[in-house]
Amino acid sequence: MATATTDFHFSGLAKCLIHEGLLTEKDAKTYIQEAQKHKVSLISYLVSNKLVDSRTIAAKASTEFGVPFFDLDAIDPRNLPINLVKEKLIRKYSALPLLKRGKTLFIGISDPTNTLGLDDIKFQSLLNLETVLVEENKLLKVIETALEAVDTTMADLMDTDLDNLSVIGGEEELAKNDVNTEIDDAPIVRFVNKILLDAIKKGASDIHLEPYEKNFRIRYRSDGILHQVASPPANISNRIISRIKVMSKMDIAERRVPQDGRIKMILSRTRAIDFRVNTCPTLFGEKVVLRILDPTSAQIGIEKLGFEPEQQAVFLNAINKPYGLVLVTGPTGSGKTVTLYTGLNILNKMESNISTAEDPVEITVEGINQVNVNVKSGLTFANALRAFLRQDPDIIMVGEIRDLETAEIAVKAAQTGHLVMSTLHTNDAPQTLNRLMQMGIAPFNIVSAVNLIMAQRLARRLCEHCKKPATLPDNVLLSIGFKEDELKTLTIYGAVGCELCTNGYKGRVGIYQVMTLSEKMRGLILEGGNAMQLAEQAKSEGINDLRASGLNKVRLGVTSIEEIDRVTKE
Repeated sequence: MATATTDFHFSGLAKCLIHEGLLTEKDAKTYIQEAQKHKVSLISYLVSNKLVDSRTIAAKASTEFGVPFFDLDAIDPRNLPINLVKEKLIRKYSALPLLKRGKTLFIGISDPTNTLGLDDIKFQSLLNLETVLVEENKLLKVIETALEAVDTTMADLMDTDLDNLSVIGGEEELAKNDVNTEIDDAPIVRFVNKILLDAIKKGASDIHLEPYEKNFRIRYRSDGILHQVASPPANISNRIISRIKVMSKMDIAERRVPQDGRIKMILSRTRAIDFRVNTCPTLFGEKVVLRILDPTSAQIGIEKLGFEPEQQAVFLNAINKPYGLVLVTGPTGSGKTVTLYTGLNILNKMESNISTAEDPVEITVEGINQVNVNVKSGLTFANALRAFLRQDPDIIMVGEIRDLETAEIAVKAAQTGHLVMSTLHTNDAPQTLNRLMQMGIAPFNIVSAVNLIMAQRLARRLCEHCKKPATLPDNVLLSIGFKEDELKTLTIYGAVGCELCTNGYKGRVGIYQVMTLSEKMRGLILEGGNAMQLAEQAKSEGINDLRASGLNKVRLGVTSIEEIDRVTKE
């Protein structure tokens, strides 16, 4: 047992762990400081970093503080009285309502010294509290499960914070259209505001509201993966969807055809979030998908996109040329728009005239002239491009090259002294060249116009707090694509999962194939070479394909082999 060597103040729990011989005073001081730095509790830090077993902490603390120990495996998270305590208090203090008996509420906690948190819960719930000790890792999982499993009824949504939200949408439409006045009742308004706000807080990219025959499902897409977050009663689905349609300036009486709309939510004087809304009639009602458009996503800086140093240098060199065509390719949701806007932000200077044509504009940026394409009114990509060329442009961004006419104008603009940036839906960079030829662009125009082609994907980042080294046989590593001479020093990591992440992942990183046209590649194009020949030539010139770039992220411990397999699987 270590003796006291400093006057550092230890909390009751830290004292208990030192007294029981689970920590030395020196280690306890270090762990407390690290926990404060990461803004987590000492128990959370110890358990997530596997420094002390959670069951051991709970058992020792139970004995030391005289609080009964309870195993959370014995309860069903879906049947807990979770609505008796506000969600923000449950999350803030990691306190789980377990049972209400008369005027007494039994609360599961992992830190018996957190008296301030218990006082707050007692004041909010107006109930007497009895505490039981539970294991930290189980507690966090059960809290998430219980909160997700609760049927979000109207009584649970009375949160005063939701009253202060400012939403710019179709509020005035309500007075003009009295088809369904029930959508204006306060609980529905608050519920919809809560769904939108929670999605922003959790960093979701999309919200899906899906009505079925007997249930109504709400899901968020976070880091590219859909997760269910609520299941309100099916009989209020129409009211919720109608509310969103009102906010989006849609026709709430029309439920037979798809509609598009937009919502702007004012969070503060300096921050607003846009939602692009689409409805689609389904068998049991209208499915609604909201795309969250956060302007700050285009201001993250090029260093955070995930480029390897040489790839970043090639990209910057291409966009700083006075003319030429820069193409970014990949499937929907692969981050193409953010990459293009990151480049545009670098080029957005007083002396430059930048115009963009998009369908629709997803990120608004001061200093860039942005046009929403509207095919119904005749404003196509091609027409917008023609207009740009008559307005003395320096830089043009086209949301997507979809047809020969748009492609021809973009190539012509790139050949006549303008930098043109755009996207195409192809799997990799070599296939993009073939796609342009298939569209009808002459090979000699392609080689004279194209500066750079970039394919990209988004892979989930491993959580820095809980990732752990994974062990795989050498033959498996070789089959994946690693080289034999690196196996001895190679460390790969796998996902674990903790309270700070989702299933072991938090955030996403770009994986890129960055390809310029060498003389040999230009010759292949002029000879009518196919995508396979171009890919072989790119490989011989040391240009990493998406798989190779992904494996580099695995080598660096940024992501896992499973995630690279998911996003680069052909």
